[in-house]
Amino acid sequence: MKIHIPTPLRSYTGGKETVEVGGATVAATLDQLATSYPELRNHLFTAEGKLRSFVNVYLNDDDVRYLPNKEETVAAENDELTIIPSIAGGCCCNL
Repeated sequence: MKIHIPTPLRSYTGGKETVEVGGATVAATLDQLATSYPELRNHLFTAEGKLRSFVNVYLNDDDVRYLPNKEETVAAENDELTIIPSIAGGCCCNL
């Protein structure tokens, strides 16, 4: 499966924008990604192995959090995952 890597995480994949890994489910695919690129693990998962809350994952165009089986959704070889980290911040201004 093709996984699109966001710019802030590309330094952990050797600068690659996309990588190919296998896995029967979204969770298995993300685990294989972290196995193939170990420095990514701490950026994607908590110490308990859960996907970090600020990491958004899309299976094709669908937000995995809203799929019926969430991370246990079956993934086909021709599917694509996109990782999008949440961006925090903003402007503090006096109105």
